[in-house]
Amino acid sequence: MSAAQGHAREIGGADAAERIAEIHIADLHAYYGESHALHGIDMTVHRGELVTLLGRNGAGRSTTLRAIVGLIGRRTGSIRLKGEEVIARPPHAIAHLGVGYCPEERGIFASLSVEENLMLPPVVAGGGMAVAEIYEMFPNLAERRRSPGTRLSGGEQQMLAMARILRTGADVLLLDEITEGLAPVIVEKLAEVLGVLKARGYTIVLVEQNFRFAAAMADRHFIMDHGHVAEVVEAAELEAKAHVFEEYLSV
Repeated sequence: MSAAQGHAREIGGADAAERIAEIHIADLHAYYGESHALHGIDMTVHRGELVTLLGRNGAGRSTTLRAIVGLIGRRTGSIRLKGEEVIARPPHAIAHLGVGYCPEERGIFASLSVEENLMLPPVVAGGGMAVAEIYEMFPNLAERRRSPGTRLSGGEQQMLAMARILRTGADVLLLDEITEGLAPVIVEKLAEVLGVLKARGYTIVLVEQNFRFAAAMADRHFIMDHGHVAEVVEAAELEAKAHVFEEYLSV
């Protein structure tokens, strides 16, 4: 049994079949104008799980995250977050359910200091993580608290982008390519943080190219190809299904 499954039993008092679905997607289609980007996505992520969306560029991974948070205009099908249907809701209403989205471009305010960036996000769900706790989790940010965003390294900007989401109180995290272009020491720190958040019961969906980074902590991998989920691989199946990763992820 995975750590997430064990945590789900603790919080729900139920067996694996009765775990709480934080994200349940059924027959999701999404469109950019006339372009049909997602072709019937089906996906369930339970509370406390960390799952990955893997695939080549253009497979639909980032589009899936954007569709979940309502950043794509035309969607059909069903997206249920914490039991509530959100396919017709605007992004701000979805955020108030405790869903945080970290886009690939990070989206921090470059002219503001680290601490000003952390004080800016509104608390939209439950109690946001305190700044002191953020600094304990990300010591680099504590050291650079007075530095403007323009003076942060790429890794520090990524830490700040994640920290801003945690300040809002979100406990469902949608993270897009958070390790891209970062030094190994920063990637290692982000893996440590994700491990802590997962242990605390956060639900995490991770779009990632760095399979080694993702494989060590994920409960399940959704492998995407041309806008649909081609395969689902459980953590225990990684070795047995190595050929699947070779087929869909190799260049």
